[in-house]
Amino acid sequence: MKSNKLLGNGAIATAILASLCCITPVLAIVAGLSGAASSFTFLEPFRPYFIAITAIFLGYAFYDAYKPKKAEIECDCEDESSRKKFINSKSFLWIVAFVSVSLITFPYYSKSIFPNAKMAVNINHPNIVKAKLEVAGMTCTGCEASINYALKSVKGVVKANSSYKTGAAIVEYDKNKVNLEMLKKAVEQKTGYKVEKISELKKQKIKGSVK
Repeated sequence: MKSNKLLGNGAIATAILASLCCITPVLAIVAGLSGAASSFTFLEPFRPYFIAITAIFLGYAFYDAYKPKKAEIECDCEDESSRKKFINSKSFLWIVAFVSVSLITFPYYSKSIFPNAKMAVNINHPNIVKAKLEVAGMTCTGCEASINYALKSVKGVVKANSSYKTGAAIVEYDKNKVNLEMLKKAVEQKTGYKVEKISELKKQKIKGSVK
C-alpha cells in the first residue's frame, strides 16, 4: 500500500496546482493577500492537464488498493513498523480523493464563500449609473466572485457582475457616493488584479415609433 501513499500525495499535489489559480483570488479577499491573487494565473492553461494527471493518480491508486491480493505468509518476526498504517490505508485514500475533488471543483462553489450584500436601492434612480471595468487576469468563476465582492464592498455600489470570459465587470453605483477611481482602487487593492480600463456606460435611450 506504500504506492497508494505516493500516488495519493501526487494526486493532492496536482489537484492543488489545478485549483491554485482559482483559490488565490478568494484568499486575496478572505485573508487580505491581494498580491497573491494574480500570481498563479499562468497555471490556468495547464489546468486540464493537472486534472487529468490527478485522475490517473487516483485511478491507479484505487486499482492498486482494491485489486485481488495474493495470500501473504505472516511472519512472527514482523515488527510494528512494517504493519499497515492509516496513511497507507484505503480510508486515507478515500480522504485523499475527497480533498482532490474538492480542490478541483472549487471554482464551482467558490461564490458561496462570499456573503450576499443586501442593498435596498432604487436602480432607476437618476444618480445610479453604470461603469465597465476591463480586468486583466480573470480565469474562473472564483475570480468573478472575488471581483464582485470587492466592488460590492464599496459604499454606494448597487450591483456588480463580472465575467472571466469577457474579462470585464459591469457595476452599477451611485455617482454621488462613488467615482470611477474608487472602483478601480477597490478591485486592485482587494484582489490584486489590474484594471486596464474603466469607463462610464451611457444610458441607452429607447426610441418610440410615431404613427
